[in-house]
Amino acid sequence: MIAPAASARALRVFQVVWVLGFLVGTTTHTADLIVSGLNAYSDFPSGVRLFWVSLTILDPATAGLIIFRRRSGIVLGIAVIIADIAVNWTVFVMVGGLSLFGVISQSLFAVLILLTARPLWRWSGQSFRRERADLSR
Repeated sequence: MIAPAASARALRVFQVVWVLGFLVGTTTHTADLIVSGLNAYSDFPSGVRLFWVSLTILDPATAGLIIFRRRSGIVLGIAVIIADIAVNWTVFVMVGGLSLFGVISQSLFAVLILLTARPLWRWSGQSFRRERADLSR
């Protein structure tokens, strides 16, 4: 059994990794839009372009929710990363134009997300229950 202090440290590490991962996505898509404007991703189908642009909102929203230990951030994070790897692998195979390193590293991040979601879910629930108890006093 893991000592409570070690467990709390591990949960903080998971939280930081999630936040950093989604902030990397935020930075990537924001930089693409700053450099190319509305022509960003113009070589790709319009649905893919719209999805990638939407990540400039979804990725930081996920990071913020995870920072504040909201379970909705875990749900959103899983949905975003699964959709993102599905879109990116489809584009990689069918259209091209994406790096193999990018789709593999993103897939590994998805595995990490899925492996750490349950402990973060429990930890986030503890935070919510504690906040509710504080509000009722």
